[in-house]
This record gives sequence, structure tokens and C-alpha cells, in this order.
Amino acid sequence: MQVGRWNHQSSGGNSSSSSSGGSSRPYSPRPSTGGRSGSSYPARTGGYGASRGPARSGGSSYGGRPSFGGNRGRGPVKRGFGTFGETEAEIAKFMNRTVVTTEEPVFVPEHTFADFDINAKLKANILGRGYNEPTPIQDKSIPHALLGQDVVGLAETGTGKTAAFLIPLIDKVMKQKGERVLIMAPTRELAVQIEKELAGFAKGLGFRGMVAVGGANIGPQIQQLKHDPAFVIGTPGRLKDLMERRALELSGFGTVVLDEADRMLDMGFIDDMKMILAKMRKERHTLFFSATMSKEIERLVGAFLNQPVVISVKTQDTSRNVDQDVVRIPRGKDKFDVLAEMLKGSDFSRVLVFGRTKFGVEKLAKALSRLHIHAESIHGNKTYGARIRALEAFKSGKVSALVATDVAARGLDIPAVSHVINFDLPSTYEDYVHRIGRTGRGSLKGKALTFVQER
Repeated sequence: MQVGRWNHQSSGGNSSSSSSGGSSRPYSPRPSTGGRSGSSYPARTGGYGASRGPARSGGSSYGGRPSFGGNRGRGPVKRGFGTFGETEAEIAKFMNRTVVTTEEPVFVPEHTFADFDINAKLKANILGRGYNEPTPIQDKSIPHALLGQDVVGLAETGTGKTAAFLIPLIDKVMKQKGERVLIMAPTRELAVQIEKELAGFAKGLGFRGMVAVGGANIGPQIQQLKHDPAFVIGTPGRLKDLMERRALELSGFGTVVLDEADRMLDMGFIDDMKMILAKMRKERHTLFFSATMSKEIERLVGAFLNQPVVISVKTQDTSRNVDQDVVRIPRGKDKFDVLAEMLKGSDFSRVLVFGRTKFGVEKLAKALSRLHIHAESIHGNKTYGARIRALEAFKSGKVSALVATDVAARGLDIPAVSHVINFDLPSTYEDYVHRIGRTGRGSLKGKALTFVQER
């Protein structure tokens, strides 16, 4: 774990260190993850699907529809430009069997939630939700946020980042009359999830928050903004739209959170983010959370944050709780057949299946449903309401398989996902890391399987 100060003079140099108690060391803007690199996993022949017997000839394409990946003897499958996992060295990164060899060091927080100097009613809500000891990112960042310092938090998915910024900012809103907070998130689902967390922590505290996302009727959002909610949580595109309609005036906002900032950059929101930040007060409180620290992220931090405390709790690329392997699909075999057979297994209780395209994801979910495998889909072409309903049905167990594009790869907290299946290869290793981070969360174990079509 590293706690340091950002050096504005050089985006690539080390800075002097600062710590909220405990040890610290000089921070490099590009810290080592400290875990095993993907390339260190030995490449193996075979894999999950190698010993499952001879391939059936042909395959099936349910209902006369095109097959889902069997090559039908037409020659090598083309995986698309830029697809990760085309070489054996890359495929080896999908194979990381979880073998416990040593006892994991137990994190001992410096604080409990009862220790923090926050409003008594807020503290009661936190404790009432079963929060007793903070996670590493919460333990290190909350004290700095409570002091009004800018914070850059580098942490893997599922580490409690949402509470790390909501708790100190709820306290700030309660103590500073008229304070307003803007929270930017990359996806509709994550924005809704943040608002739900906010509602739980702020129950009975006398203020409101609202969600501003695309795909939903903008009219009700405009009406909600007329009541000056203390928290506005939205995606950059919809926030920009509301600003252009003069429904959202940011000069009154003194605090901003950028959650999953690297994902927002990946989705092309950089110009919208810069425009939105430029419309806020120059003297503001900024909290910035990201899983990675790219050059573009460094530039954004240098331009919009004031001497932030940089906290890194990244330890490894992928969770040790996730058992990772490949499923090799022999030539002539349709990978849909393999997926359908898997999903009939009793241990595949709550499965997140990733595809690359919106059309392919929708088609796959419908094909599974025709086989009486309860499946729903999430992708950019679905309406906001339909995406939320699909997500809630998956969380509640009404459907056992959720087929999604990478829109569901980051930030979403879905309890007890038993398996993540990469039906289509991810574009990058980073995308792979975020996909499989949906399982094996907290103390739970999970499995990640990646389909690799033999050429």
C-alpha cells in the first residue's frame, strides 16, 4: 500500500510522501501492482475443454440462425483487429489456477468507522448497515477526504471505493450548508448503484440525490434539478446535455468525484469531462478514483487536482479468489453448444457471459432463452429501464445468466457471481482483468473461463 503526494511539476517523477499514520514511501505515478504479471503464468496445452472427448461434427445453429463461433470447416476463424488472446503467450494469461501456498497477510485497519469524526446519525447508518472496519482504500482515503484534501485513489474493483468517497462527502454536506456534490461515472448502471449506496448511508439525514443518465427521460431529471439536490450523480454525456439545456449550473458545486476515471477515458468522455470540470469553481474539492494510471489520467490529475494525496492499494492484476482457465473449442465445434451445456450444470448458478458486440450479446441471450436457460442481456442498445430490469433480475436470481458487453465489466457490484465466461475474447488484457473482477469478490471464490477457438 502506498500513500503519497502528487508532484505537479512532473507527471512522471516521484513526490514527497505523506501518510495518515503508519508507514509510507515515495510514490511513483506508475506503481507496480506488486502481483504476478500475466505473462508469468505457464502456457499449457489443453485447458478446460481439452479432455472433454472428441468434437461432434458440425454443430447446431438453433432455429436456423447462424452459429455462434463454430467455423464449419471454413478455415481459420478471424478474431478481429486488436483482439487480445490470439497467441499462446496471451492465452496463458487466462490460466491462473488458484493454489493456496501461504497464508495471506490480514489487513489491519488503522481506524474503525466509529473512530471517524463524522456526524453521529451518519455513523449510526454506517454501523447499521454492518460496516464496522473499513477496507484499505476506505481506511487510507476517508481521513484525507474529511480534511478537504484532494485524493487520487488507485484501487482494484470491488475494494469499497464508493463508500470511500460517499461517507466523507455526506458528512461534508451535513456540516457545510449549501454544499453540493457532483459525481461522474462511466455507465448508467454504476451511477444508479452509487445513488442506491447514497440512499442507504444518508437515510433520514434530510437531503436528496438524483441520477442523470442517458437512455432515461430527461424531463424528470430536469424537474429534479430544480430542487437543488445535494448530490448529482451522472454520466458525462447526460450531464453535458443538461448543462446545454441550462438545467444544470455547476458554479454552485464545490465538490466533484470522478469514479472509474480510466473507464470514462476509454469510452471517449475525455472532452466532456474536461468541459464539465472547467465549468465548476476553480477552488474545489476533487476526489479521483481509478483502477489504472495512464499518461492521460496523469495529465488530467495534474490539470484539475490541487496537490492531491495519492493512495494506491493495488496489489495484483487479478484476484487470487478467481480460478482462471481456458475452454478450447475444437475446429468444427460450435462454441454456443459448449456454453449451453455448461450453463445446465448446477454449479453454474449465477453466470456473467461477456460478448464483444451489442448485436451478438442480444442474439446470444435470446438463443439461450430458447433452450430454457434463463438469460437476460445488457448492452448499449437497450433502454435505461430495460438494462436496470435485466440487472435486477440477475441480482435477485430470477435469471441465471446475464449476457453483456464490456459496459458491465467495471464498477458494478453484483453479489455471488459464480462464473465469468468470456464467450468472446476481450480486446485488451485490462478488459479481461475488469471482466473477471465481477466474480470472486470479497471473501468469495469465483471462476473465470475464456473461450478460445482452435484454428
